[in-house]
Amino acid sequence: MPRVLQILNRFNLGGPTHNAAYLTRYMAPEFETLLIGGSQEATEAGSQYITKSMGVEPMILPELQREVAPWRDRAAYRRIKQVIKDFKPDIVHTHAAKAGAVGRMAAADLGVKGIVHTFHGHVFHSYFGALRTAMYKNIERYLARRTSRIIAISERQREELVDEHPICDGSKVDAIRLGFDLMPFQLEQEQARVVPQSVRRGGR
Repeated sequence: MPRVLQILNRFNLGGPTHNAAYLTRYMAPEFETLLIGGSQEATEAGSQYITKSMGVEPMILPELQREVAPWRDRAAYRRIKQVIKDFKPDIVHTHAAKAGAVGRMAAADLGVKGIVHTFHGHVFHSYFGALRTAMYKNIERYLARRTSRIIAISERQREELVDEHPICDGSKVDAIRLGFDLMPFQLEQEQARVVPQSVRRGGR
């Protein structure tokens, strides 16, 4: 049975958690999937209720955190390498910048054949000065060379990665929109249209 390791930055409230959880829960039955990631920061809302509602139990790595910290990032790298050695995935799929950097390096260093990365956003403009932005671009270009496929979440993002900033060749990038379960919103709208019987009687 092929194995897929999903690596998420952290389990804070946001789109990446939904995306990684859906990919874990609804992967085709012939795949075995494991989801790992860092915990949310103290100032953030957690999102583990999302994974719990889908019956997914992720592995939390306290070493994997948002801020750049060489000593902690090195610990996260070692921890992820150990998970890869234990789980033996055929595919490692990373989500967002920190997990993408540490996870892809660990997977490539251990010879994982399939390495996939999803850009849920980027910091290639409007975040940092020119020098720091150039550094991040060069890091992503290096990581892209060690990646089998890159996923952009929109056609516009694909254009940014391929043409505007060029991070990698377009032949390596697929644009795949994030999928979300919209049924709860539809049910709420349908319930809002239903006028309670007591209200109808009161209006007579």
